[in-house]
Amino acid sequence: MLKDMLYEESASCNRAGAESRLYTVFLVLSIICFSIAGVTAFFATSVIRGFFLDKSLPMLGKIMYTAIWVVFIAVFVASGVVAWFLKKRFNLSYDYSFVEDELRVTKVYNGRSKKYLTTISCASILRIGRCEKPSFQDVLRGIQGKPHYLTPNKTPAEEKEFIYLLVSSQLGRTLYVIECRQAMLEYLVQSAGVNKFERE
Repeated sequence: MLKDMLYEESASCNRAGAESRLYTVFLVLSIICFSIAGVTAFFATSVIRGFFLDKSLPMLGKIMYTAIWVVFIAVFVASGVVAWFLKKRFNLSYDYSFVEDELRVTKVYNGRSKKYLTTISCASILRIGRCEKPSFQDVLRGIQGKPHYLTPNKTPAEEKEFIYLLVSSQLGRTLYVIECRQAMLEYLVQSAGVNKFERE
């Protein structure tokens, strides 16, 4: 048990520079779309009011003109929402905190805003191993659903490796994959138990 141990690491995006620019592009795009929608809505209120005050315009015409304005605004609002959520796919990183025999994982967006994801108790770990080893494929075949990749990268950064954690919970068994240095792996193995570590 490593109750008093505190160790922290981060799995940063290998393409942080390029993805940070993409994040900014979608952020700016969403702001532009929301701004256009807001300005249009401001002017649309008086224009639509004018439609309904115009007695020479038939009711069907009033409804059609109003619908055109509403659709125009809705398109920019929807585009802004899509761009706002798409930006969160870029320049992701994950913070790992090993404390009190637990691994706490936080998702970081563009190095700023954070979202807590999960806490993995070492007491609940059934197996630990390296993803490059055959045991990882054995674990994959033995679980239902897909593993949870708590890393933004498809290949590990220098001096890091992909580690899998098979965890038991009330909902069954869950497989997590993290990207960390040897030190984090050693702390997890010591806390969970050396017998949980798959060397092959």
